[in-house]
Amino acid sequence: MSGRAFLDTNIFIYSFDRTDPPKARLAQQIITDHAARGNGVISFQVVQEFFNVAFRKFQPALRPEEATNYLLTVLRPFLAVDSSIGLYSAALAIRLRYQLSWYDSLIVAAASEASCSVLYTEDLQHGAKINGVKIENPFRKR
Repeated sequence: MSGRAFLDTNIFIYSFDRTDPPKARLAQQIITDHAARGNGVISFQVVQEFFNVAFRKFQPALRPEEATNYLLTVLRPFLAVDSSIGLYSAALAIRLRYQLSWYDSLIVAAASEASCSVLYTEDLQHGAKINGVKIENPFRKR
């Protein structure tokens, strides 16, 4: 695996979190660091999940022009994994083997497809290794 890092949806969502400034700063730092290094990766699923939350749950909701700007300046440079039959097949195998939810299986399959060595998420067990991808929860209490 490479030094590439997959950033799950919650990283981008927390970067907007006004209720938890330390978490927001950490999320922003992760995004900034991986953008600067050019080693951050996301999938189509992360884009879809982010906008679903941004339009429905952000207070205030992200406006269309803000969303377009965020897509082009922040998300697009990370976007490296599109949907495909291969991705779905890999996710099905991961779901069966590790008993993960469908959406978590898709995220792990995308990280694996992109040859990421790490997946930053709080949705899976910190320290686990799935298909060669190490799970890291950057928000865990140390």
